[in-house]
Amino acid sequence: MGALILALNSGSSTVKYGLYAVDPEPALLIGGTIETADGHVSVLDALDAALRDSPAPTAIGHRIVHGGPHRTAHCLIDDAVTADLVAACAFAPLHGPAALALIEAARARYPGLPQVACFDTAFHADLPDVAQVLPIPRRYRASGVRRYGFHGLSCESILAQLGDGVPSRLVIAHLGNGASVTAVRDGRSVDTSMGLTPSGGVTMATRTGDIDPGILLYLLRETGLEADELATMIDHDSGMAGISGLSGDMRVLRAAAGSNPDADLAIRMFERSVCKQIAAMAATLGGLDLLVLTGGIGEHDRATQQAIGTGLAWLPGLAIRIVASREDDEIARHAARLSQAGGVRPSR
Repeated sequence: MGALILALNSGSSTVKYGLYAVDPEPALLIGGTIETADGHVSVLDALDAALRDSPAPTAIGHRIVHGGPHRTAHCLIDDAVTADLVAACAFAPLHGPAALALIEAARARYPGLPQVACFDTAFHADLPDVAQVLPIPRRYRASGVRRYGFHGLSCESILAQLGDGVPSRLVIAHLGNGASVTAVRDGRSVDTSMGLTPSGGVTMATRTGDIDPGILLYLLRETGLEADELATMIDHDSGMAGISGLSGDMRVLRAAAGSNPDADLAIRMFERSVCKQIAAMAATLGGLDLLVLTGGIGEHDRATQQAIGTGLAWLPGLAIRIVASREDDEIARHAARLSQAGGVRPSR
């Protein structure tokens, strides 16, 4: 008999859930999205109501954006793992606290049910040193300051869907509210655009992506911004929303671009940023056999797909595929494997 896995994918304001039968591949039985405005206890009440007529899950899998320096592989959750996740919130304050609150509420509500942490950073855990090490004094490496990379569950789902068709030199561009580009050689991540946090790399909906660090020093020194205000600017007020002064939602920007020059500029800067990162990953790989576009924008925004194809037309034999991101399938897959393995946990 296969496992029944409840996959929970928590964001800053919503939780996406799916009940999967895994035997051996995941099949979605029921799914939906719940607002978190009233707290995670109410989320679990809503889950119980939604799943009332469904079979009870045998385990719960949680998407965790950042595992921190001590959690580099998907694992069963216990008190030690939870403590490491608390510490890892320093690396991902935009995502970590919400996921941790949901884990704590779920462990209290379902104390006998195995729960599994599935890390977006795990896919990039073995980055080569030339990609992993950041160009700052080496003394900071001991505290975990390095490139981690994100959207790993999305990347895993792309490889699973490509199956035997995974080429030697693959670039995956996950383009959504958050966006990143990853170079994959023979099925392994060898470079990726996001760094220590999910704020770097591609220009995103509300996040800066890569910028001159001197800008941040200037703002601290000359405008009197406090650290929390600077964090809000970097993650919530910048990117396409900051450029346009309108929105970070590509659909809103597309609708306004004909009459709003700043909306048009925001779109063009996003497209240029993505093309530059893809070209950089092609340089890492020494060429490109396949480019996969995924994520909300990558899968559904035809104009972005066309702009990327045009911007990279100089690449010899460029092949582009649109593949749906199935992060929750991967959560279900890993949760089934680990919960059925009798308590196997990676060492720290």
